[in-house]
Amino acid sequence: MFKGIARASSPWICARCALRQSHRLALNSLATSAASDALSTSPPPYTPAASLYGLGTSHAKKDDESLRKIFDNAAFWQEFSRNSKKNPSTGIVGNRYLIQPDGFLEFAHVTLARCQFVVEKVAAKRSINDYRSIVKDLDRLSDLLCRVIDLADFVRGTHPSHRVQTAASKAYAVMFQYMNQLNTTTILNEQLKKASAIPEVWTNWTEQEQVVARILMEDFSRSAIELPDRQRQRFVDLSNEIARGGAEFVDRMGPEAMTLRFDSKRMKGLDPTVVRALTKWGETKIHTMHHEAQMALRYVEDADVRRDIYMAVRTADKTSIQRLEKLLKNRAELAKLSGYQTFAHMTLENKMAKSPEAVNQFLNALIKDNRHLVNEELQELIGLKNGDAITDNFPDIINAWDKYYYTHKLISSMNTKLRSPDFLSAYFSIGTVVQGLSRLFDKLYGIRLVARETQPGEVWDDDVRRLDVVSDDDGHIAVLYCDLFSREGKTPNPAHFTLRCSRELSESEIAEAADAFHPFSSPIEAATDGMAVSYNRETNSYFQLPTIALICDFPTHYHPKPTLLNFNDVRTLFHEMGHALHSFLGRTPLQNVSGTRCATDFAELPSVLMEHFASCPSVLALYARHWETDAPLPIPALEQRLAIDARTQPAETEAQILLAFLDQAYHSTLPLSPHFNSTTTYHDIYNKYASIPEPAGTAWQGFFGHLFGYGATYYSYLFDRAIAGKIWEYVFRRNGKGGSVDRKNGERYKHEVLKWGGGRDGWKCIAGVLGDPSLTEGGEEAMKEVGRWGVRDPGI
Repeated sequence: MFKGIARASSPWICARCALRQSHRLALNSLATSAASDALSTSPPPYTPAASLYGLGTSHAKKDDESLRKIFDNAAFWQEFSRNSKKNPSTGIVGNRYLIQPDGFLEFAHVTLARCQFVVEKVAAKRSINDYRSIVKDLDRLSDLLCRVIDLADFVRGTHPSHRVQTAASKAYAVMFQYMNQLNTTTILNEQLKKASAIPEVWTNWTEQEQVVARILMEDFSRSAIELPDRQRQRFVDLSNEIARGGAEFVDRMGPEAMTLRFDSKRMKGLDPTVVRALTKWGETKIHTMHHEAQMALRYVEDADVRRDIYMAVRTADKTSIQRLEKLLKNRAELAKLSGYQTFAHMTLENKMAKSPEAVNQFLNALIKDNRHLVNEELQELIGLKNGDAITDNFPDIINAWDKYYYTHKLISSMNTKLRSPDFLSAYFSIGTVVQGLSRLFDKLYGIRLVARETQPGEVWDDDVRRLDVVSDDDGHIAVLYCDLFSREGKTPNPAHFTLRCSRELSESEIAEAADAFHPFSSPIEAATDGMAVSYNRETNSYFQLPTIALICDFPTHYHPKPTLLNFNDVRTLFHEMGHALHSFLGRTPLQNVSGTRCATDFAELPSVLMEHFASCPSVLALYARHWETDAPLPIPALEQRLAIDARTQPAETEAQILLAFLDQAYHSTLPLSPHFNSTTTYHDIYNKYASIPEPAGTAWQGFFGHLFGYGATYYSYLFDRAIAGKIWEYVFRRNGKGGSVDRKNGERYKHEVLKWGGGRDGWKCIAGVLGDPSLTEGGEEAMKEVGRWGVRDPGI
């Protein structure tokens, strides 16, 4: 069945991502490539990137300077893009159909015709020679669907124009309706299975084609395509219930108690101005879902007040709990209907972990590695508590409602040694950080970010900057749109969106596009809807270029001061650029495994690893300078800042481990029991693993929204953090501090990990980059070994 869901463009469960899954067209949702009469296309004369963009020439310095100025200097940006404003509209992100809102429906209908051509072509295959191209055909079908779905989904959630949003939503709906039609036929699955069973066909496929074939067949199998009609209909009904119920669970979760009231005299420790704003007639009103509840947990001296607030903010209402339990039961039934023991077994089959047993091996090893660090932090908190004048409040125990209060005290004692909180921000303007990323990429991978004028209609807001990604060897390799500044109505969540994946274009599809020339100037432009394309000398073929959008919500700058970032913002930008880097360098011939379209528990690795570079002195030396004086960043001041983060990292890691254990328990056989109680399971997990006991009476699981989008895979971010830390130490720090900017190390990481996208088993990538063959096959012992590595975050 066609799920119509593509692989995560951005991952997935990361603290700095929008936690949004982009579409991954599973072939259960995928179908195939088109072709027609071969078109002899003469390649353009090859022009090295150095000639195009000044790499290695005197233009490199100018490009580098422009990169900083287009973000930091509004007047420079206006002048930089002034001439292009005279040109005719190119359509959103260069898609020629999208010059006007009505173009979305035309784009969808043209794409539907191409999709149907591919479906008919796949259905008609009979000979061995025909079957050899079926994976490329199905991959093209996936790409056609994603072209509309991914771009329309992005535009409807980002574009400020309601008219454009509406048009994009209509195109999105049209494509999903078509995919529902594809779900009613088994021909694609049957043809793919026939092809895969023919030795002459299977051995003729490349390694990537074999990987994609397996992905698609597994997706078909998990989507009940082979079940009898009645059971398949039940599968569809359950899937729809899960989608509706899950969205309702996330959107409507709420606390059992919306507000709490206290005598204002009991709020000692909280900022008096805050208390006055919340107080009426001597009574302070705390909204449990608002920021004042978290502030009270950190500042209020009265432990009884903190206890009451903690209980309230950790207890979801009964309706939220009921929605969650219905979701979990439906998932358990869906898995059983599909022939799996549990939903976790069903979900993890195609991940690096492979099974819930392996996930639990990883989590048990990780919590063991982390426990002594948590205990050390706990002893510090107990020491602070014993130093309080109040001695009748369990002096030798840190209760759950004490944690935030004494942790804040611990951090405050360290903060007194620092200068003003915004001191470091002066060294991190957006322009300098982006410039630093470009310089780092140039040193490690031979690629650079080059500012490019945006054409009329190309971007959805005038503050969006376009950067072309250019390689020393391959020329133009990707397009990156940076929407980094805050504006009204914009999502505050940082995110990476894949608007179009890398994919090799066949001569036959270029010929097919030649029949529908208008409004394009060439068959190649028609085949790619007018978006970026490049010629690959090695394969003697054209590739559509990865097109990426990075969304952040940094403050708008005011002349002459540029937007300055705190260090968490810097790490966020490095993190999101790590996803983009995976897309830049994972330029595979098949879009199903391009860039970030890889296993969920592998997708965060490049982004998490990039956070290590953000705090590395050798990398900071490339760019971190005062926006006004140009003085270099004082590294000792940053080290003090990182030391503060280090004090709370073990406890934060434990909190994530607990949620990962809970996620696995909820997606086991437990929900099938008539006696299943999610609150009981929640307390069972915390009583078994938590260093600070969770008090009876709470029911926080009703706020665990990630259970919907990332059911059975919540461990993934922890998993990738452990791997990233190992790669950082083994590859980039093994031979000294300069290893983080050493081209040899970058090439190793690129060739073993990044260039494969999702086209190589993640364990092989990890084994290759670490030089450890014992990890090649993965399995429970390999998962346990990664847990033993522990989580060592950047700068610690």
